[in-house]
Parts: sequence; structure tokens; C-alpha cells
Amino acid sequence: MNDICIATVQFEHKSRDKDYNLSRIESLTAQAAGKGAKVVCFHELCVTGYTFLNKLKRDETQKVAERVPDGESVQSLIRIASKYDVAVLAGLVEEENGQFYNTFVAVTSDGVLAKHQKLHPFISTHLAAGKAYTVFELFGIPCGVLTCYDNNVIENVRATTLLGAEILFAPHVTGCTPSPMPGRGFVDPALWMNRKQDPEPLRTEFDGRKAREWIYRWLPARAYDNGIYMIYANPIGMDDDQLKPGGSMILDPFGDTLAECRSLDDEVVTAVCTSDKIQNSGGYRYRNARRPELYKDIIGVNHHSKTKPIWLQE
Repeated sequence: MNDICIATVQFEHKSRDKDYNLSRIESLTAQAAGKGAKVVCFHELCVTGYTFLNKLKRDETQKVAERVPDGESVQSLIRIASKYDVAVLAGLVEEENGQFYNTFVAVTSDGVLAKHQKLHPFISTHLAAGKAYTVFELFGIPCGVLTCYDNNVIENVRATTLLGAEILFAPHVTGCTPSPMPGRGFVDPALWMNRKQDPEPLRTEFDGRKAREWIYRWLPARAYDNGIYMIYANPIGMDDDQLKPGGSMILDPFGDTLAECRSLDDEVVTAVCTSDKIQNSGGYRYRNARRPELYKDIIGVNHHSKTKPIWLQE
């Protein structure tokens, strides 16, 4: 793997407002390029917004969706990537063969290098589930994408790694939502509105179990267990009627945090990913020590889950 400088971003998107969101994507891409980044990662559905989709009917969802690569938003992303000589990774609602997908694209001046259709879409019943892992080369480096909940299913991360990914892009819209885990839940939007005058209560909420403390229970483990870099991107601010905590970060193959967004505003952070850490990591050794004959018939068994996210529960 060649050494490469990567940026991850947090920003407050506006629901349905693609022009505004693309303008922020361009401005933040310019900042990232100015910091020396060759790759800029944004969050899940950053072009369209996320939570508002749970209120849309099918025909309304269609109005939000676009084709890949021919849609206006993807063409705008390619223009931005070309202008700043970087790769841009960003999410939108895709229409393909009469179905809608939560799709994350990687683009350069050459066009779309890869697209990942989220394997575990939840926010809308009109979104179809992707059916494949996504591994591709970016500037000669094997990379993968798993979107939000895709990363919570540990088999997905291992499979993407076994397919060759050394850097895993993990776009999210997460945190500050209810869960059976003690301490989880919504954060009062009033704290966001008052953050300039009194930032401490909001920072306390974002750093606790509702956000950062929860992320640190599992995300670094995905990087460590598999010996890969993970590029986590998450929005900050209001996402429709929910507050999101940002906290975009870059994790190395030891599970250490190389860079993290810590402001209560839009922010770009960068880190250099190097090849030496991968082969020196425990996760790299663990992969080489695997004995698939012991568990291939266990992991591959069909199962049916009754669990649903809270917004799809009756």
C-alpha cells in the first residue's frame, strides 16, 4: 500500500437541499485538499439528507433519487473531484432498475470508481438492500465501503477485508438515538441551538454513551480485529428532527485514533495512512491464523432475525 493522506469530514446537511449540500461538499473538499488530502470522505446520504426519508411515500422517494453515474449530483461530485484533484466519497439515493438504494459513490476526475449499495438499509421501507460487497482500487490501494449498520455486522467487515480491502470507508448517520443499551437516547436539539453560548452540556452529551462512548465500544475493534484503516464519517447538527453528534475519525490498524473531528461545527481532519501498520498489526496476523474449516458451516447457516430499528417497529 502506498502512503496516502485521507480526510474525513463532519457537516450539517439540509434535508432535500442538494444544492446546499453539494456547495458544502465543495467547500469542505477545498479545505481538505488544502491540507494535503488526496481522498475526502463524507457521510451517508450527505447529498440528500437522511432521516426525512422515513416520512416519504414511494413516489416522493423517486423524486429524490438519481441515476448513477448520470445523475446531476454524481456529475457535480466528479466536477468537484476534478477541480481539486482528489477522490470524493459521498452518499445519495440511487434509482436503479425501478428500485431505490442508499448508495455511496467514490469518484475522481475519471468518473465513478465504485458504488456501494447499503446492505442493511433501515430508514425507509422504500430502500432496497444491496446484494454485494464493494472492494475497489483507489490510487493503487485496495479499498472497501460499508455504510453505517453494515459495519455493525462483524461478518461484513471481515468479508470486505478478506476480499482485499486495506482501507475501509465507513460513512454513517448515527448516534443520539434510542437503544436498549443503558444511557443511549436522543439529545435535546435545544442544546445544539445554544451551543455557541453554552457548549459544555452538548459536548457532555456527545462524549457520553449516546454518541462517542458508544462508538468507541465497537468501531476501533473492527479496525483492530481486521488490521485495516477505517475512515468513519458522520454528520453533525440537525438531521431533520434528530440531532447528530459528528465525531468523524480515522482509525489505524491498531484501533488507534489518528484524527477526529471535535468541534461543534463543520470540520475537516486528515491523517496519513501507511502500509507498515497493516502488516505489523495484530489483525493482520489473526487473519493469517484463520481456520475456516472449523466455522464455515456455522457462519454460512441461514437465520431469520426479528429485530427491527425503532423507527420500523409497530
